[in-house]
Amino acid sequence: MAAGGGLDRVPDVDIDPDGVFKYVLIRVTPEGAGPSKDVVRGYAWAEYHADIFERVAEELERLGLRCQCLGGGRIDHQSGAKKIRVYGYSVGFGRAKHSVSTEKLKAAFPDYQVSWSDEGY
Repeated sequence: MAAGGGLDRVPDVDIDPDGVFKYVLIRVTPEGAGPSKDVVRGYAWAEYHADIFERVAEELERLGLRCQCLGGGRIDHQSGAKKIRVYGYSVGFGRAKHSVSTEKLKAAFPDYQVSWSDEGY
């Protein structure tokens, strides 16, 4: 396995290219020990935040990684306007730390305007 227990193979951000959808912030840790990292996943197909977490956790556990959901919210991704807004919360997992999610999104979309708020659902 690569350095970092395979964490280098896990992208920090994977979200749908456009629309308003649920997202979760997930802490990914190699089995055993080692440094962890937080990743953002958001998809329009998900009816519930748990749907995203369960699918992502299943995929990453096959790589020998453990996952912990740190919370959720919503993402409004306007690719044409190059804007991403992070807001809201997950009933099941609570509110993600949107400031952390926003930093990950800014790094993944450096030419975008990325903002967040604790308002809304």
